[in-house]
Amino acid sequence: MFFCQKIRCKKCYKLLYCSYSLVLSFWVVKKIRNFCIIAHIDHGKSTLADRFLELTATSTWISNTQALDTMDLEQERGITIKLTPVRMQWKWYEFNLIDTPGHVDFQYEVSRSLAAVEGAILLVDASQGIQAQTLSVLYAAMEHDLTIIPVLNKIDLPAADPARRAEELEKLIGCDADDIIAVSAKTGNNVEAVLDAVIKRIDDPDTYAGKYPQHLWKNSPSWSPRPADTPLAEGGQATRALIFDSVYDPYKGVVSYVKMVQGELRADQKVDLIYSHTTLEPTEVGHFTPRYVSDKILSEGQIGYVVTGQKSVRDAKIGDTMLGNYPKKKGENLTPLAVPGFQVAKPFIFAGIYPIETSDYPKLVKAMEKLTLNDSAVSYEPESSTALGQGFRCGFLGTLHMDIVSERLRREFGMETIFTLPTVTYLVRVKQYKSVEKIESWHNVKELVASWLYKHIVGDHPEDDLLSSAALVEKYQEQLRPWLSVHSGGETPENGLMEEIREPWAKVEIVGPDEYAGAIMSLVQDYRWVMQGMEYLDTSRVVWRYDMPMGEMIVDFYDKLKSSTKGYATMNYDFWHYQADDLCKLDIYVHGDVVESLSMIVHKDKAYYTGKNVVESLKELIPKHLFPIPLQAGVGGKMIARETIPAMRKDVIAKCYGWDISRKRKLLEKQKEGKKKMKAMGKVNVPNDLFIKMLKR
Repeated sequence: MFFCQKIRCKKCYKLLYCSYSLVLSFWVVKKIRNFCIIAHIDHGKSTLADRFLELTATSTWISNTQALDTMDLEQERGITIKLTPVRMQWKWYEFNLIDTPGHVDFQYEVSRSLAAVEGAILLVDASQGIQAQTLSVLYAAMEHDLTIIPVLNKIDLPAADPARRAEELEKLIGCDADDIIAVSAKTGNNVEAVLDAVIKRIDDPDTYAGKYPQHLWKNSPSWSPRPADTPLAEGGQATRALIFDSVYDPYKGVVSYVKMVQGELRADQKVDLIYSHTTLEPTEVGHFTPRYVSDKILSEGQIGYVVTGQKSVRDAKIGDTMLGNYPKKKGENLTPLAVPGFQVAKPFIFAGIYPIETSDYPKLVKAMEKLTLNDSAVSYEPESSTALGQGFRCGFLGTLHMDIVSERLRREFGMETIFTLPTVTYLVRVKQYKSVEKIESWHNVKELVASWLYKHIVGDHPEDDLLSSAALVEKYQEQLRPWLSVHSGGETPENGLMEEIREPWAKVEIVGPDEYAGAIMSLVQDYRWVMQGMEYLDTSRVVWRYDMPMGEMIVDFYDKLKSSTKGYATMNYDFWHYQADDLCKLDIYVHGDVVESLSMIVHKDKAYYTGKNVVESLKELIPKHLFPIPLQAGVGGKMIARETIPAMRKDVIAKCYGWDISRKRKLLEKQKEGKKKMKAMGKVNVPNDLFIKMLKR
C-alpha cells in the first residue's frame, strides 16, 4: 500500500490513516518505540514535537503550533506544565511520545513517565548548553536505564556553538561525536534523522520481567520473592498497566494515561487499582493523536488512555497499577504484584490562600473543590486568620506549582486571592503531651503516617509499605507520640514546649558561567550552605553542588541568583532529608497581640535580623492611628526587636494663640489622657493588602 506523507486533505488522510493502521496491526509485530524528550525551558522541546507531528502527518488534525502544550499558561510562559502523550506512525513503526514537564516540582510525574518509555531524546540548545534542570531529568533517565539520544537544537542561530556543546555532551553522557544529531527544530533541518535514530537506537518495549527484574524489586517497597514473569492467571498472563498520569475530563470523568507492561486491556474488562484499593470496569480505551481516539484493545508495550469512570483523580493515583485477569482471593494483598516505584505525591511547600474580599469565601471553596478534581498534588484544609478572615492552608509541590495554582484560580474561576509567605513542613518534638491538643487526640500520629513523614522519624523500612495505615499507627504510636508536623509558624508550639525541631534539606545544583563564581559563592553565604563540590562542564561553565535548608531557599533564593548572575545561572533542587538544627519560633506582635500569619520558624543566629526586617517593613506598611502602635519581634516571650508607629496627632493648642500657658497645658493634658485611654481600648486595623506587599519585599 502506498502512503504519501505530503497529503493534506483531511478526508483522504483519514481514509489512508485507517488503512495504514489496519495494515500495521496485521503486518507489524511489536514494532513500537516509546520515548520522551528531555530539555530545559526554552530549548525547543515543544517546537521539535511539532516537527515530529508534521513529518508523521499527525498534525493534519491540529491547527495550532505547540500542539502538545494545550494550556494558555504553558504557551505564554514557554514551559510544559502537564504532560501530554501522542501516538505517531513513521516508516511502519508506532511511535509513542510523552511530552513531560522538566521542572523539579513535577519530578515524580516525570519519573513515572520515564518508567513508561524505553528511550529519551536529550535536547540541548546549541547556544546555551547544558542547564540545571536538564541534568536533573537526565540523571533520572539514566537511573531508569533508558537509551539516550543526544540532539543539538537551534544550530541556525548566530550565537550557536555546536562544536563546544558537543564536547559538553560527550563529557556528560560519554557518547561519541558521531552519535550527536544537530538539528534546527524551527526550520525542520535534519529532524528526520532524529526519528530514524529513534528506530535504530531505542529497543522494542521489554517484557514485564525484563523491564522490572528482581534486583530492582528488592530495592522497591513493593518487592516480592514471587518471580515477576510467572503467569498469574490460567490460560494466559495477567494484565498490568502502569498509570503515569490521570486527568479529569468533564464529559468522561477521570481518564488515566497508561503504559501496558503486560497482557492486553479491553473496555468492560474488570481491573483492580492496587494502591487505590478499588475495582473498576473501563468504559473506553484508546490512544492519543493527541486527541482521544478510541480502540478496541490496548496491547502489551503500547501507551494509551483508559476511561475509568471515577469522579476524582485521587481515585486513580499516579504510579498506581491496573491489574486484571488475575484470580484474586478474598482479602489478598495485591501490593507485591504492582509495578515498582509508586509513591504518594508529597507537598513540600505550604501557604495560606485567602480571598481578597472576605465575602468571596464560598466562591473560593467551590473553586478549590473543582481545581483539586484535576490536580491531586494540591492538598488543602480550612484555616482562619484574624487579619485575613477565612481561607485555606494549602500544600504544593514547589514554588512553580504554587504560582500555577494562583493563576488557575484567577483565570478559570475568577478568584482574586492573597497567598501568604510560603513555608515548608517542620517536624517538632514536644516535651509535654498534655499541652498540645493534637497529641492528646492522637491526631498527630495519624497525620504523620498519612503524609509518610513518619519515615523521617523511625527510619525507612520497605516492609512497612505493605502495611495499612491502621497497622502503622499501632506499630509506631509510641515513637511518634511526641512528634508534630507543622506547616506554619502559627501552628508551632511555644519555644518552651519544644525539645527538637527538624527541617527539610535539599540537594541544590547551580549551573552558570565561571565569571559569576564570586557572586554565586557570596550569595549562598546567607543561606546556611554546605558545599559538596563543583565541576567544570567545559572551560567556562561550572556546576556547583550545595546542601541547603529548603525553608530559606524557597522564598527568594532563585530571584537573587538570577539577579546576581544577570540571568545566566540556572538552579535545580531535590529534597534530601530532615535534619535537626538550632531553630526557634519567631513571633511578631502588633500592639501587643501576636499576628499568627507572620509567625515563622527561623535559625537562632538569624532571629534578630529577620525580626528587625519584619518590624521595619510593618512600620512602613501599617497606616497611622490615633494612638502609637508598638511593633515587636520576640522569641519565647523575650522581645529582640521593636519599632513604633507614632500616633496621628492634632494640634489642639493651635486656637490658643496668645492665651495663658495654663490653658494650653490643660488642653495638652486632656489630649494625653484621651490618647492613653485610646491606646488601651483601640484596635489596630491591618489592611488586607499588607501580606501582598510583604511578599513583594
